[in-house]
Parts: sequence; structure tokens; C-alpha cells
Amino acid sequence: MLQAKMKFSSRIQAILLVAFIYPALMVESLVRHYNFRVVLKSTTKLCSSKAILTVNGKFPGPTLYAREDDTLIIRVTNHGNRNVTIHWHGVKQLGTCWADGPAYITQCPIQPGQNFIYRFTITGQRGTLLWHAHDSWLRATLHGAICILPKLGTPYPFPTPQKERIIILSEWWKSDVEAVVDESTQYGLPPNISDAHTINGHPGPVPGCSSQGFTLHVERGKTYLIRIINAALNDDLFFKIAGHNLTVVEVDASYTKPFQTDTIFISPGQTTTALLETNKDIGNYLISVSPFMDAPIGIDNFTSIATLRYKHTPRNSTTFLTSIPPQNATPLTATFIDSLRSLDSKQYPANVPLTIDHSLFLTVGVGINPCDTCVNGSKLVASVNNVSFVMPTIALLQAYYYRIKGVYTLDFPPKPPNPFDYTGTPPVNVQTANGTKLYRLGYNSTVQIVLQDIAIILPESHPIHLHGFNFFVIGTGLGNFDPDKDPKTFNLVDPVERNTVSVPTGGWTAIRFRADNPGIWFLHCHLEVHTTWGLKMAFLVDNGEGPNESLTAPPSDLPTC
Repeated sequence: MLQAKMKFSSRIQAILLVAFIYPALMVESLVRHYNFRVVLKSTTKLCSSKAILTVNGKFPGPTLYAREDDTLIIRVTNHGNRNVTIHWHGVKQLGTCWADGPAYITQCPIQPGQNFIYRFTITGQRGTLLWHAHDSWLRATLHGAICILPKLGTPYPFPTPQKERIIILSEWWKSDVEAVVDESTQYGLPPNISDAHTINGHPGPVPGCSSQGFTLHVERGKTYLIRIINAALNDDLFFKIAGHNLTVVEVDASYTKPFQTDTIFISPGQTTTALLETNKDIGNYLISVSPFMDAPIGIDNFTSIATLRYKHTPRNSTTFLTSIPPQNATPLTATFIDSLRSLDSKQYPANVPLTIDHSLFLTVGVGINPCDTCVNGSKLVASVNNVSFVMPTIALLQAYYYRIKGVYTLDFPPKPPNPFDYTGTPPVNVQTANGTKLYRLGYNSTVQIVLQDIAIILPESHPIHLHGFNFFVIGTGLGNFDPDKDPKTFNLVDPVERNTVSVPTGGWTAIRFRADNPGIWFLHCHLEVHTTWGLKMAFLVDNGEGPNESLTAPPSDLPTC
């Protein structure tokens, strides 16, 4: 008996040793559990205090860590004072449309005192994404990072970093953000701009308030993986570190061909992961976050600053400074965007659709509609193909699954109903139609969308986000898209793969994707002001064959409206 026990013990030790040395052979994926408690917290910034909604009392919120193929189970309990949903921005949600999170699109909101469990698997993605609230403007303070590591045993396709850091960029209002948007909606006017930008929740010093800024602590001679996230509501941003270049290796959880730059351009909803070599002299180096806007539109033009501080830097050392990009530095943004290319390796190919089943031409911009209660009897609106989207009172996905009639129609126009010179002289009538219109896609069909900015009121850039899919950015240009000439310039070899793309001011961007994920998927501008005004629509993707290609039944705890 003793000999048998010794043999059994030795066998267990051997198994544990193999598990320690070769963990990938033992566990290919994990189920990771998180608890999100949405709570009010009194917070002081810019020498002013207010109560904000947070997750677990943190701003920014907690980071989700996972590996490719892991399953996440996240219980969200609403202890706040407003309805809320959480969107896992950029997660493809293959087969889990119910967990996507946009209010009244895939679910009804989680009401105060209620909870909902989000369940989804990270499939075919690795890199940096973000989560945020997706109801009204609550994502101003309800947001955080999603860090997806490669599968165990799978190396990065770039030099392995020794350390990593997360940088979340956002905006801060001294006022209650929901009061800001409510007032804007009531009077039909643009909302008040934010009072500052924040870096990991810190605005840094501003005129009239010497608030503390964020400090990025580093050691000399290391390679850092820097995960940069733009969680701002309405501002495109530049990110710089004095005296240091950054090597971009991934955007929106898709690997890129590495390239060096001293300035990151990043739109709301986008992520950029870069390598930072800490090879400079010991000291303090300025980090700057400044806005980009190349149209005469009011924005928060304040530059937020932080400090990169090397270990062993003497106290009271001077800080190395950097130049701030001009606010209208369009050539700088164009150079950055043009440098982005998919890695397109054997392991990570760029599977660009080469044939197209659906070709859509979507105009994106603003207009003016009548409003009896608004200033001057009119209000600013936004639209896609001249349709300002009307939010339903129950979730579109529930209406689709349960075949509830009268909630939406399937007549969204694939091209503008009334063509005009999109970037030239606007039409006399700048009103938009209202409706909850969807566009239907067959399962596994291939889709090309040309997104065209329009010059009604003013042209401006639009970061367009598509839920449920990544897409390839095959082309971009200024002026009106030319269907005869411009497709000849498309990059169908190694275009960058994203989930959010910036349509240039007075220009166009072309994307392609495969509709292999059944459900209802939101497409909208990630400038919250434009989403509020109606610059949004949705795709209904049909089921394929069998349960693996079909929308599942809703979870039993799905919130009700």
C-alpha cells in the first residue's frame, strides 16, 4: 500500500511539473469572472467636485484581462441612479450578439437595482480594446481597458516587451454630463464642450487650478508595451512623449506592420498599441494630449499634460518638453493613417473580401430639422443617407427574435435618396428624414461601404464604429468619392483591420467586411454628439445554416424595458 501511494504521489508530482513547464499543454483557455458594480462616487477634479457614475468606484474603471479564446463572465449590478448598459467595444461577439451591450439595440438597459450577466468568448483577437457604457453620455466616466493576451505559448509578432502600461484618454466636464446633453437636446443646440482632457483620469494643471497630473514611471533600458485608448466622447486626439518615438504594432486588437512615429493620432473608440524604448537620459519627459480639429467647430482645445519619469530621477529635475501639433494638423493625421498596414503574415493574414455582394454608399453628416420647443424653432440633427435614426423603446434584437412588429423597418437606403455635390454646395433643403431603418445582410455575404462626409452646415471628420465585426480600410481620399477612378487605388493586399475608422473632413473612406455573425449590429459615429443627433443605423444579419450560424436564444436574465 505504501509503495502504491508513493507511485501515485510521484505521478501527481510529474503531472504538476509538466503543467508548470508546459502550461499551454494543460489549459488552452480559461473562464474569467468579473464583477462590475456601477456606483456613484464623489470626485474632485479641476478644483471642483461632483458625483459621477463609476464601476467599482474607479475612474477609469477596472481593466479586463483575458487571453485569446478565453470566456468572460461579467456580472454588472446597477447601484447607480440611471439606466446603464456596458458595451465591449471591438469584441466581435461571435454568436453572442445578446452580450454586445448598446441600449435599445441588443438589450434593454439595466435599471437601478438590477443586474445582468454578460457572457462572451474572445475569438480570433489579441491586443487592446475598451469597454464603456452605451446609453446616453454615461461613457464619459464609465469606461476602461480590455487587454487580450495571445494564447499561451504564442509569442508576439514583434520584440517581446518586458513591461506594459495602459494609457486611457478621456474628457472631463465640471458640470453633470447628463445635464449637459439634456440641455442641448432641449434647446436643439450643440452641447457645451468639455473643460479638460484627462490622462488615466488626471487632467493635469490647468489655468486657475494646479491639479496633479498623471506620472508614467519607467526604468531605463526596458521595452514597454503602451496600450493607448481614446475614451473621449467628442475629440480626436494627438499623443506624444517628449524625446521618444513609439513603434506602432497593433490597432483595435489587430496586428500591424511596425512603424515608428513621434505622434499618435487616435479617434474616439480607437486603440493603439506601441512599443516604447526607454533609452534616454534619466529625467522627466512631458507627455502631451491635444485635440485635432480641421474644421471651424468649437472643441475643447486645452492640452492635457502628464510626465514620463525615469527611475532614479532626482527630485525637482527639469522636464524635457515637446512641441504640440497644430490643432488643424491634417497632414500629420493623414501620414499616420497612411502608415497603418495589416501585418498580413502567414499566421495573421489579411483576408480581404475580393468579391462584393452588397455595395453601399453612405453619407454621414449633419442637418437642421424643425423643432417647436427649440431656439429659433429648429434643431441640429445628424444622419446616415439623410436618415436620422430614431431609437426604439424596446431592443431591436428582442423585436427581431420575438417577431414583434412595428419596431423597425428593413428599408434603409443603400445610397443617398437625393444625390448632390457632397463636399461642395449643399442642397437648399437640409432637413433629414426620421426612422428606425435597418439594412439586411445575408449570412456570410461580403460588404463594401463607402463612407462619405458631407458639407451640409460644415464638413468634419467622423470616427465610424461598426459593432460585431472588424473591417478592412481599403481606401480613403478627399472630396467626393469617384466610383470610376477611386476603386483603382484600393489596397486589397494589406489594408489595416479596425473596428473604428476616421472618415476625413470633406472626404471619404471605403471599408470591406464579411457578414458572418448573425444578429443586429449597430453602426454609428463615435462622436457622442453626432450619435445623439441621429448619425447611426443598424444591420440585420440573417442566420446561416445550423445552430453554429444562428442567433441563440436570449439569456434568461436579459433586462426588460
